[in-house]
Amino acid sequence: MLATSAVTLMVAAGAEAQVRKFDVPAQPATTGIPLFGKQAETQILAPQSAIQGQRVSAVQGTYTVSEGLERLLRGSNLQVVSNNGRTIVLDQGARPADPAAAPQAEPTTVDEVVVTGMTSRNRPLITASADITYATRDDLERKAPRSTADLLEMVPGIFVEGTAGELSNNYSVRGLQGGGQRFIQLEEDGLPVIYQGGGADFFFSEDITIDRLEAVKGGTSGILTVNGAGATINFISRKPNFTKAEGVARLTGYNYGLKRADVYYSAPITDKLAFNVGGYIQSNPGVRHNTFDYDGYRFKAMLEYRFDGGGYARLTGKVGDVKAAYYADQPYAYRNGKPGAIPGLDTQFDNIGGDAFARLSVPVSTAVESDGFRDFRFSEGVRVKTKQLRLDIEKPISDSFEVFARARYLDLSDDFNGLFPGSGTGNAGLASAVAYLTPGAGSPINDLLTLGQAAYPTAARFGIKNLRTGVVVGANQVATLNALNGNGFLQQTTLNHDYQSGHDLAVNVGGRWEQRGEGYQNSLTAGLQYYDVSRSQNQSAVASVVNDVRNKSDIYDIVALNSSNAVVGTLSDNGMISYGNWGAGMRRNEDKSVSVYANDELAIGEKIHIDGGARWESDDATHFDGNTAAVNQPVQPGVVGVVRTVGSTFDGTYSVTRKTRAKVAWTLGASYLFTPSLSVYGRYASGFQTNNTDPMTKIELYEAGVRFKRGDLINASATVFRTNFNNQFYNFIDPADPTKQTSFLADLHTNGIELDAMIRPNAWFSVDIAGVLQRPQLNNLRLNGVAQPTYDGNRPERTPARLLTITPTVKLPNGLGEIYARYKYIGKIYADSGNGVALPSYGVTSVGISLNVKDNIQVSFNADNIFDVVGLTEGNPRQGQTQNAASGYFYARGIAGPTYGGSITLRF
Repeated sequence: MLATSAVTLMVAAGAEAQVRKFDVPAQPATTGIPLFGKQAETQILAPQSAIQGQRVSAVQGTYTVSEGLERLLRGSNLQVVSNNGRTIVLDQGARPADPAAAPQAEPTTVDEVVVTGMTSRNRPLITASADITYATRDDLERKAPRSTADLLEMVPGIFVEGTAGELSNNYSVRGLQGGGQRFIQLEEDGLPVIYQGGGADFFFSEDITIDRLEAVKGGTSGILTVNGAGATINFISRKPNFTKAEGVARLTGYNYGLKRADVYYSAPITDKLAFNVGGYIQSNPGVRHNTFDYDGYRFKAMLEYRFDGGGYARLTGKVGDVKAAYYADQPYAYRNGKPGAIPGLDTQFDNIGGDAFARLSVPVSTAVESDGFRDFRFSEGVRVKTKQLRLDIEKPISDSFEVFARARYLDLSDDFNGLFPGSGTGNAGLASAVAYLTPGAGSPINDLLTLGQAAYPTAARFGIKNLRTGVVVGANQVATLNALNGNGFLQQTTLNHDYQSGHDLAVNVGGRWEQRGEGYQNSLTAGLQYYDVSRSQNQSAVASVVNDVRNKSDIYDIVALNSSNAVVGTLSDNGMISYGNWGAGMRRNEDKSVSVYANDELAIGEKIHIDGGARWESDDATHFDGNTAAVNQPVQPGVVGVVRTVGSTFDGTYSVTRKTRAKVAWTLGASYLFTPSLSVYGRYASGFQTNNTDPMTKIELYEAGVRFKRGDLINASATVFRTNFNNQFYNFIDPADPTKQTSFLADLHTNGIELDAMIRPNAWFSVDIAGVLQRPQLNNLRLNGVAQPTYDGNRPERTPARLLTITPTVKLPNGLGEIYARYKYIGKIYADSGNGVALPSYGVTSVGISLNVKDNIQVSFNADNIFDVVGLTEGNPRQGQTQNAASGYFYARGIAGPTYGGSITLRF
């Protein structure tokens, strides 16, 4: 994971050049690229001592060098030249052969050397003993991501519920139940975006400053980082250019209203100092219909200094203020086991949120807000602010020893204003307006109506008052109520206002020792990691309103009426029928984590690699839980309605829990290289997830795989795996009382197989295939400590058994560009661990084209879900572990319908 300077020259066909050691611009763990050539079927590669100063004959064939490697070689004593449309690397002292005379041999691609998951200096991917995915900048752009979570779909074995919008999406790994982000660590340049992992997509977004993606599942993931035992997804940034000034500008637009501008610029200041700066500004209402348009920006700047003798110091600053739309569940019809639309609410683009939710003042404890009100602002969406400062230093001390230090400080806040239809009441809250207004067990608001009868004993009936139009409809106007928005429904929607702020400090320091002997090479990396993390959370003043079922829905007051349907009293408060907290309203978490880790990679000859690593972590955790007053506080004077307290009331004090928990993660793996094109590997890993003061959660991963590479024709891997998630613990909202948390504890076991292949039968056509077939099972499930044997053998909630993505690509002639398509298949999932509601499988087709209209101008267009498929990624997680759709309706969150857009990119 460190910089190096040793790399070997690759010589063009028809030329003769001196092979010698040279210095490559220091890069974070990406230098020392092994270059493969053909000369009597031999591989030109270090050791340097065997070839330095010698002369070799020309290597027959031409070679492909990635854009990233081309940038890497800039500023070295190599040059990159064109040869018959391909890219080759020549020593500057050599003269390129006549391109017309060069043999037209089949190109040989450079095998990727990855940073993430391996610590040897220049170990090619085919020898890795871990399940690794590598995606170039071209791969990222071909994906045309609308969110960071979209990019995670490129990693086989990770299931993404990418329907929340730009951020706050859920993703899970190798059979773990959906609905969270546990055991997966998102990194930027080798450091976690945030310590805990979950919620990282709030504070990181992919943009033009990112060069590539690398991912490792299992293996060393739980050793080299924290809270990433299942997988690490590392986004690696472009580095400053020390050779010349370069820039990229891009304008992007989509049919649903997204407007975005990305920019990147880099230039040298001196021969040892260079900088870059980049980022984006945007305006985005979200993919579903929205009254509000959310704006935002993120920018990053780097300043890098290169030391004499190798190594560098890099200072990075980052700032951002982004608003985004958020989507939770909405009602769907359920007919013959298939989801469909409710009349008046389109499944593909409609959105419950609108002007009615722009700003609502919710009564709250005066210990939270001194005036007794806390505003919910749908007009702000989810607003995330970040300020980050980072320092990276890498320095070779000798030919065999290097040191590194990385540190970043992140100051953050996120103000989450999200609508959660169906929360707490679940499907029972989706009922006819007539049922709502009829006192008795059939009314979802019967408790409110009972209070209303006591408060207004002379009222003849109840009714609803539209807060936008002022129209009142009484319970006796049955035909009008049944015609409401073409469906006659009312529902309850929770206003979830969750504000968090804090800091996240990360430090990773260590060194790497390289030793080479007769027939072996060993690389040992060891280090120390420290994290200081604080989060303050305010999730108080969470209220429920009554609204209708349509796009940009209206909120209704529940009113008491006389015999003439004139209003004699109001039961609700601007549509709010209850107040309280979502779980615990006020809380604060602190973590001070120390890890000591080591990872050793031993190569015996050229064929055998044996790897082992361990990390010991101690987390000194503190949890501050807001205390609830014995008597609920009255609402402030002037608040209307029959609900006269703010619900659970924060009294201004906290209960404090302190725990220091420690655990060891370890892994052992090996690979065997049968030929330069064929290898097998096996790996065991035992890792864990910290949970503040709650017990650490363990995960075990067994895997074995085979990798095969034959020139440009095929590059493929297949992995069989077993994952054990024992005593998985998380809290969810009690469906009977949204102010309470319910404890879920279970064992999960998954057996599966992954396939990842790139097939290129000729120079102009290729197809990428990635798929997972797995069998996840629940056992030993406990709810609030009570065993639930009926769940044994069920599939975990929101977890598919099958995932498949196929991406064919056609290269256009004369370097004009490419055309591609993508088919993504998601297998059936269950909305609940009781397997009561099954959401059917679906497949989404996307297409795109990129045209190089000039050497420095590219135009791209893509369209998603072109066949308007209905696809659901979850049911109603706040309804509990056993759900049903006996009423013919249920709640779920779905993908959007067809969307399209494109970009114009200028390089200068």
